[in-house]
Amino acid sequence: MSKLILLALFAVGALLCLAQPAAAQTIPNVRGLQAFTAETRFMSLPGYLRWQYFVENDVWISRAEANALVTAQRTGGA
Repeated sequence: MSKLILLALFAVGALLCLAQPAAAQTIPNVRGLQAFTAETRFMSLPGYLRWQYFVENDVWISRAEANALVTAQRTGGA
């Protein structure tokens, strides 16, 4: 019985060692896209960026953040 417990603990420990950190969150690229088209699901560019970011990262960013990211991408800043 104790060997089984030790084996189970070893297996759990080995799995935890193999676990890798989460991938870095990336900002969706909206360069070259036109707002309110089928390609952007008929959303504004900030709206599409927010939605795409949520789909990829399961986190909503604010409208202000999305506006700033779209502006930065359109001016070549990001």
